Amino acid sequence: MENFADQCLDMAQSILGHNLESISEQGTITPVAGEGSRLDEPGHAALAIGEYYRATNETSLGDYDLVDLAARTVTAQAFAPEEMENGLAYAALGLLSFSPAKDRNAVWERLMDPTREQLDKLLLERSDYENHYQAFNIAKAVTRFSLGLSKKDETGRLIDRFLERIDSKSSTGYIDDAAGDDTRLGGAFDIYGVMSFVFIRQSLQLHANLHLRERKLPSLRSYSEKYLKLIPDLARQDGVGWAYGRSLGAYGQMHCISLTLQALRDGWIPANQRDLYVDAVRRLFMNFFVTYLDQEHGYLVIRDDERSTVPYHTTRMANFDAARYLCQWSRLARSAGGSAAPASPVPARKVARYVSFDKSHRKEQGLFVYQDPDSGLAVQLPLLGSSKLGKGTSDYLAFPHSPGVFDWPVDKYLPIMQPELTFGDKVIVPSFYGKNCTTSMGLRNALNFKYDQPELITKDEEIVNGLGSCKVLWTFLKGKITCEFCFTVKQQVTLDKMRYILGIAAPHSRYRVATAFTLGDEGHRTEVLKDDFQAEWKELDVVTDDPEFRTYYGNLHYLQILQRDRPLVMRPGTQYRLALSFEPDLAFADE
Repeated sequence: MENFADQCLDMAQSILGHNLESISEQGTITPVAGEGSRLDEPGHAALAIGEYYRATNETSLGDYDLVDLAARTVTAQAFAPEEMENGLAYAALGLLSFSPAKDRNAVWERLMDPTREQLDKLLLERSDYENHYQAFNIAKAVTRFSLGLSKKDETGRLIDRFLERIDSKSSTGYIDDAAGDDTRLGGAFDIYGVMSFVFIRQSLQLHANLHLRERKLPSLRSYSEKYLKLIPDLARQDGVGWAYGRSLGAYGQMHCISLTLQALRDGWIPANQRDLYVDAVRRLFMNFFVTYLDQEHGYLVIRDDERSTVPYHTTRMANFDAARYLCQWSRLARSAGGSAAPASPVPARKVARYVSFDKSHRKEQGLFVYQDPDSGLAVQLPLLGSSKLGKGTSDYLAFPHSPGVFDWPVDKYLPIMQPELTFGDKVIVPSFYGKNCTTSMGLRNALNFKYDQPELITKDEEIVNGLGSCKVLWTFLKGKITCEFCFTVKQQVTLDKMRYILGIAAPHSRYRVATAFTLGDEGHRTEVLKDDFQAEWKELDVVTDDPEFRTYYGNLHYLQILQRDRPLVMRPGTQYRLALSFEPDLAFADE
């Protein structure tokens, strides 16, 4: 792992070298041209600097005094005009990275008394969270106790509460990041679960009390390993990692790499599975390295003329986070030891499984993962709710997410591969929850994934009682996908409109791996098998030059829209089916 560790550190130095100049005299962060700044960015910068210090034990980088910059950013975060729990947690760990002992902590020595008093006050304050923000409370408690600002260590209690909340919201032990939001549905089982465990594990590694860390790791491991087991199944052959929900792109790669390397360091991965996980890290890292790093200039690119990301992720924040993670990977790789390459080639795996995130009398939610190594088809089909920031977007819709093959726009709603039924002010899509979720073998060994919706649900995740129901069936056979949606209504009602949209995108023209999957000349090879709505294909909608239609990975070029514009009187006792099949013509971007 030594070469990998050195490579990570070289990249971190390059990224920091391009972004430390953005730290002002007051410790605030100057945004890149065309973007605004966030109040939590100083905290992200402080932790990036702290991780670099942990990886190198150096207090300077070129002409930059890292101790001074860390002190400035910690001060700026402490006196931010609004309280930012996440920024404060990052700044706290950044400060703690320089030493858990105040008298040996160069950054603490550099802080002014008002800043120390403000930090003491802010680290003491606790807001109770039921989502990933609880991880930030744990980091604050670790810092407060480790620096000797409190003789009482709340870390263990907060970790226990964090795990109790997981059990209260998920029957199978996954983090619901919608918990605590004003939502009746909930069930945002997305990448913030991975991020939470990475952040908590990093916090515990900095804790001054080694005994507490050893006591809490077993219980954290039992939950963290659920996500760990997902990663080899999600990692596509071209290295794309987590591909559904919000905040993807570079972060969809970075969080997964960190969790895996932490597990390798901690010995959580059995020896007979090491090659599998090392190979997954290799592919995830190569995709991250080629897709998001500007090799010529040495910094991270998360939005440009061809791709975008969520509006609350700035380029500066992503660059500091990337530098932090690269430093972390460098340390973890050296600690894990061994080779950065599998001992023997790892063959492409066939994956077909449904992962249940929550099953209760009210709703069932989970993720269907499918990879067929012969055709190259690999999809992630989520059946879950969204968090507040992801609400009303395509990121959480229940269709086969597969960048370059089945694409969707960032932070925007379109009924991608979902029949959208409009009844007056109710816009219905068969996503977000199910009942009777099952997988089974069908004809010719095809794999079926099906679920029911006893009550229809709107695109804003509000269940409409008494309107109707829907049965959904997805079938996967090698490189072919078939879907069928069967709607029934409980009383006569007029359907105003039905539409179904396919997005056609392409990998980035410059930032992409050679083996990135894309569509060949024959496209999706879509066939409408059954259409009781009597919809028609509209003229191709060209969105190439519209900045609203970017993906995390490349530009969205065309929308294929199957639509019924005229009203349809739907009668009870009648089934209204829409069935389509796809056999995408898969190709490599640089073929």
